[in-house]
Amino acid sequence: MREFADRLQAEVQRNYAPHLSYIADDMKAEIPNPCDAFIELVQFLRAHHETQQATADMVYAVSGATGQLAAAAGSVAERYQKSDAFSRARVVDVERALAGPSAVPPAGPSLVLRDPTGPDAGPQDGPVVLP
Repeated sequence: MREFADRLQAEVQRNYAPHLSYIADDMKAEIPNPCDAFIELVQFLRAHHETQQATADMVYAVSGATGQLAAAAGSVAERYQKSDAFSRARVVDVERALAGPSAVPPAGPSLVLRDPTGPDAGPQDGPVVLP
């Protein structure tokens, strides 16, 4: 169990967290402010923004959640280090470990994306005004 916890945490730190900046760069690509008269495009871009923001939130949350799983596995491993953790750990111990606060800090703040149809559009764009 200790080996599992250590490998899981190392996997996140080595192979996941370093790629978050590349993902953020790709997701921050500017989308031009749509024409107000093209309602379908405005609605599509609004739905696209909401979906993209939800995706960014999940991508950034994976690191912290995986860190919590690794911390929980480490906690169970410490508690049962003199025995076989897989056969001795009770389900309630694993549930408590997963519900407890994570010893691993999250990878960083979630990415906040600009809504091309919202009031936070660039100064040259101005907000979209729906008819």
